[in-house]
Amino acid sequence: MTAFLPKALLVLMLASPALAQYTPDSGSTLDAAQRAAIIEAISVDLDEVYIFPEVAQKMIDHLAQRRDEGAYDNHKGVDAFAMALTSDLQSISHDLHLSVRALPPGEVNAEHEVDMEEIQSRYLAAARRSNYGFNKIEIMSGNVGYLDLRQFADASIGGATAISAMNFLAGTDAIIIDLRANGGGSPSMIQLISSYFFEEPTHLNSFYVRRSDSTRQFWTHAQVSGPRMTETPLYVLTSGRTFSAAEEFSYNMRHLERGMLVGETTGGGAHPVDMVRYPEHGLGMSLPFGRAVNPVTGTNWEGTGVQPHIDVPAADALDVAYTKALETIQKNASDEAQKGAIAWALEGLKAEPQKLSADEMAAFAGEFGPRKIRVADGRLVYQRDEGPIYELVPVGDDRFHLKDLDYFRIQFQRDSAGQVITLVGRYDNGRRDENPRNSS
Repeated sequence: MTAFLPKALLVLMLASPALAQYTPDSGSTLDAAQRAAIIEAISVDLDEVYIFPEVAQKMIDHLAQRRDEGAYDNHKGVDAFAMALTSDLQSISHDLHLSVRALPPGEVNAEHEVDMEEIQSRYLAAARRSNYGFNKIEIMSGNVGYLDLRQFADASIGGATAISAMNFLAGTDAIIIDLRANGGGSPSMIQLISSYFFEEPTHLNSFYVRRSDSTRQFWTHAQVSGPRMTETPLYVLTSGRTFSAAEEFSYNMRHLERGMLVGETTGGGAHPVDMVRYPEHGLGMSLPFGRAVNPVTGTNWEGTGVQPHIDVPAADALDVAYTKALETIQKNASDEAQKGAIAWALEGLKAEPQKLSADEMAAFAGEFGPRKIRVADGRLVYQRDEGPIYELVPVGDDRFHLKDLDYFRIQFQRDSAGQVITLVGRYDNGRRDENPRNSS
């Protein structure tokens, strides 16, 4: 668990939002006695808390050996020593959640006491500024919902935002949740968001805690605010940066057969953590104290990551998932208007921009009724009357899309001699209008 409400919440994350906001005080130095004391303190906590006792002992022995060999003698700065300890711990555990870092300024007072009010205040402020992870939400062409979620903030602080987001998406015909830049967070937010995709209470995941020898289960909620989306096709975007709680959401949806994962294999961190602080030394350790136990597989994604259904580079994941979503909607389309909207969206998504020579661009330039086409700065632009000017993007066969204007496209017609004679305006609702080239 990190900075918010210690000992009360399970948190799976790469770095606390509060910690990520501040630069560690790397100017402090440590002598040999201080370094030895830090190793001893870390060793005690590893022995008592780390999820795998046998691995903990190997790490303790390794740190002691490295200390006796003098491996840390040149690491007198707090930051450098923390990095060396992290490297040595992870060389044995291969646990990306386990790390040592310098404490940010303000977390420890002059008496070397941890200021939990300051830590909580920073966490809440950082979470609010990031909109609790809800970075972008929109309805894409074809009525596909899109949510760019950068973290799973605890539901106690981000729940209202999550409910608003899920209700905003409720009327869509497919949903894409983008976790490509999500480094983790709280299972409580996973519970809340997941609850909108299941009709009945569903067992999502469990966490075994070594110290208490207990297991805590996480289920979807029996009641949600707003409509559920139990039949709405769901696509989850992943990358190598998708980590921890974001991996849990992906893993849950994959093994409950509720969502299709598109992108890259995720980072591979499945352990909940506690932030242990050593204020007298200016250091803290992110200490895994439990492990995830999926109710379907009986295991988790630690060290392996979550495999996507469709393995593509992260940069291509949105286009691939969007295409899949549109094709799925198209199969189930119930009326001509919906079919037309899907066809329009697919046409736009699959269109490949072309390059035109100066002569080719000049052939399209001219006035067509109230519409003007001209060459400006080496590109074709469109304007109707005195309205906004849009860049034309050629997509082949005398067809053009308008940059930043999705509902209108252009098709030019030529005469038998190959001269451009007519501009056909095409709209996303199926309407068309034609303007012949104005005579000079």
